[in-house]
Amino acid sequence: MCSVVFFVSLSLSLSLSLSEFPRSVCSTVRVCPAFAEAKQDWQRSVRCMSSAARKRRTLRSAFPVLEQPLQPIHRHVYEANLRNSNSCHKKYMELREQVMKGGGENAMTRHTQRNRKLLVRDRLRLLLDDEDFLELSLFAGLGLPYGDIPSAGCLTGIGRINDLWCVFIANDATVKGGTAYPITVKKQLRAQEVAIQNRLPCVYLVDSGGAFLPLQSEIFPDKNQGGRTFYNEAIMSAMKIPQVAVVCGSCTAGGAYIPTMAEEAVMVHRIGTIFLGGPPLVKAATGEEVTPEDLGGARLHAEVSGCVDYFAWEEKEAYDYTRNIISTLNFQLKSEEEPLYSSDELLGLAPRSYNYSLDVKLVVSRLTDGSRFQEFKARYGTTLITGFAKIQGHLVGIVANNGELSTQAALKGSHFVQLCDQRDIPLLFLQNTAPAAALTLSPTQAEINSNRLKAQGSMMSAVACASVPKITVVIGGCHGADSYAMCGRAFDPNFLFLWPNARVALTAPGHSGSLLPPESEQEDDLNRRLKEESSAFYSSGRLWDDGVILPQHTRKSVHKNYFQYNLNLPFRFFPVMTSFCAN
Repeated sequence: MCSVVFFVSLSLSLSLSLSEFPRSVCSTVRVCPAFAEAKQDWQRSVRCMSSAARKRRTLRSAFPVLEQPLQPIHRHVYEANLRNSNSCHKKYMELREQVMKGGGENAMTRHTQRNRKLLVRDRLRLLLDDEDFLELSLFAGLGLPYGDIPSAGCLTGIGRINDLWCVFIANDATVKGGTAYPITVKKQLRAQEVAIQNRLPCVYLVDSGGAFLPLQSEIFPDKNQGGRTFYNEAIMSAMKIPQVAVVCGSCTAGGAYIPTMAEEAVMVHRIGTIFLGGPPLVKAATGEEVTPEDLGGARLHAEVSGCVDYFAWEEKEAYDYTRNIISTLNFQLKSEEEPLYSSDELLGLAPRSYNYSLDVKLVVSRLTDGSRFQEFKARYGTTLITGFAKIQGHLVGIVANNGELSTQAALKGSHFVQLCDQRDIPLLFLQNTAPAAALTLSPTQAEINSNRLKAQGSMMSAVACASVPKITVVIGGCHGADSYAMCGRAFDPNFLFLWPNARVALTAPGHSGSLLPPESEQEDDLNRRLKEESSAFYSSGRLWDDGVILPQHTRKSVHKNYFQYNLNLPFRFFPVMTSFCAN
């Protein structure tokens, strides 16, 4: 009888709140002592639950540590990779030394003594908090058809200004007099793209004589050439991305729009000038002789035209003004933890070729905070490693090649990328793709390859559609269609970096036999070209990437690109209406 009364009472009480449930039931079943006892038990359990809730404490979660010491069995591969890394490092340092000389000793002397201006790297030392900045595309401009243009005539990168990470674009007037070549424009547009994608303040150090006229057809007329710089400035302003310009030299012709379109501009007395046409052009047009200072100096633009907001007597004062402007934005940096293993060991883990690749977890454990890594689908698709980690305090999702990108690996990668996108977790791709696609040898193999293609297509779609920041580091090979699924350049990563040992080509040198008849002269010629054109330095010289970084610097380089993502999160769906150079 009590049971019947209970169920009738329960049906009558469905419309009541949970807190009212015992009272309503009890009023109907007062005649049932058993139910009254049950009511008391229920009330006691609620009191216990409430007490437990009040005492609840937050437990700190920690990802498992990747125990990845180097084993004796790895020694011969490690040592071979280390010898190759040392060779690549030597080449890296030789090219770096060449680039650091800028336009040469005579040009530097003329710049500092006759023009009384600071060298571009000295300017950055005064502007940035420290010299620990990320320089983008250091080797851009080397080995081009129209000659070497060290650093493409301008320095771009990311550095801290009053603890706020900013993009900087700084002209180097010692290189070709500061004139802009096609590679210069391309590098500037890429830096603006970085600022837009990551919503970073942008600081321009302007010291340029304008476009290099003999190559004007590659600089002026097309959509993604010189004029795109000013279009991007307008778009960045609409996106509320701060832009500050420091006029510390010539700012002639179209370049005059850079400071006038920036939110705030600083100009240095006597060395800074802004005009569309210089004194020689004025004399040719009107016969009037006028000095650069009278035509477009700092006094004129600070006191009469109002084109600049701050007048600086010397360059140091100009950079103090700039630092003060940036200090109006506040950001808090996150705590970090060093890996358990030395980053110098990455030199021996950088594969000299695909056959010398070790378990990629050895690399991951030398990049992440505390060498911790929460692996996702650890037993499925094991030729692709996916999981969560922190890099200098910032949560990231890691996708790393550990063999051929199989069907299961691609499905796993697709799932993980979509998961990170859903949770707003930035992605880090460690790319070392297989040098050649598998050959179709039988109907069964053809079916396997078909399934693999479909799975890779699914992963490509997931990567292309993911709206979180993506950084790709090529730690070995970047070959074939697998590289697309691993967020190659065509899939628009926020940044793409290469280790010095990296190879970027349709297939790796020595593997062209799958494309041409074996042991033919054609194959030998192709392998020679592949060896030359697939090198990391060849790629970087043409701005196919954002620079060559040393393996031991990878952790810092990645951190400098994820730093402000959480702070910029509310704006991540803002439509970017720009189009940049693809070549």
